[in-house]
Amino acid sequence: MEKTAIDDVDLEVAPGDVHSVRRPVSKALGFTDFAMNYFELEPGEAFSSGYHTHHDQEEVFYVQEGTAVFDTDEGEITVEAGEVIRFAPGDFQQGYNAENAEERVVGFAFGAPGAKHDWDQIESLVFCRRCEEEQGHGLSITDSGGFELTCSACGDSFVID
Repeated sequence: MEKTAIDDVDLEVAPGDVHSVRRPVSKALGFTDFAMNYFELEPGEAFSSGYHTHHDQEEVFYVQEGTAVFDTDEGEITVEAGEVIRFAPGDFQQGYNAENAEERVVGFAFGAPGAKHDWDQIESLVFCRRCEEEQGHGLSITDSGGFELTCSACGDSFVID
């Protein structure tokens, strides 16, 4: 049995400074079969670094306080305090606290199976400078802890630290 307080879990933010408070609970307690991250998002902050999908993991977000907005293939979806949203493997999404929000978002992100992402199973949809259009990009972690995104159409790469 393991136990901790959320405030005792070390902060670990994603490359790109997209959020200021992310506490990887699953890492702190040694989870092996699912991921759990606690977030506090100020207006303009996001759960992740961009519009993406996990081909090997479903994600569930629970909003404890505030209102989160998720960009999806079906459009923009708002998730209020006390609500939960699920994304199946292959569903593209990005969740955030709107720039004009009057309060922060407090919530949790859960993923299964596995407590860690398989980075080669994540795909981000971003603008490719060489292709000059949005393309799927593979994702890997650099030695400095940033993200390297590689266009699946042309192979062009760039790094987000």
